[in-house]
Amino acid sequence: MPSPDLPPPPLPTFLRGSVVTNRRRCGKPTCRCATSEDLHETIVLSYSDGGRTHFLSLPDAEVAAVRAAAERYRRAKAKLEAQANAGLAQLVEHLAHRGRR
Repeated sequence: MPSPDLPPPPLPTFLRGSVVTNRRRCGKPTCRCATSEDLHETIVLSYSDGGRTHFLSLPDAEVAAVRAAAERYRRAKAKLEAQANAGLAQLVEHLAHRGRR
């Protein structure tokens, strides 16, 4: 359990997942959501782990930072994918050139 005297650890720089708004009914028969389309909304980080989707509820103060970390992850992943594809193309060219000798 974290000590109440210590500040919370900083948010990660990269996060895999998506920040989404989860809309749901609470299940209470007398709640407004039971009889209308006015559902409860919670902003969450949605991510998969081991083939299962998980949700982490986000406090309003953390939403922007978590969204930015998820976007940094997507950009870094796209950049790495582009580098790997370029490397693969380079290897194919290298092997094709080698076979012509």
